[in-house]
Amino acid sequence: MPDLDRSQNLWPQILTDLRRRLRAGEWTPGERFPGTVTLAAEYGTAQATTQKAVVALRAEGWLRLEVGQGNYVADPLPAAGDT
Repeated sequence: MPDLDRSQNLWPQILTDLRRRLRAGEWTPGERFPGTVTLAAEYGTAQATTQKAVVALRAEGWLRLEVGQGNYVADPLPAAGDT
């Protein structure tokens, strides 16, 4: 877990960290992405905080939502300069 600056908004920091982890290949294209409850426990935040980061990842093209199944890592991932 990264050292979050709790004096600042947390979700943008989580978003940046999740992007870094996706680029590093921690999750591969097509793989199911962890749920917001799991991420909240990992980052020590509220579920709503991680939900904002996940919604932003979807909007940026990092994740795709499968209704009733969860989020999956996009294939292909966005190019490095896109986000």
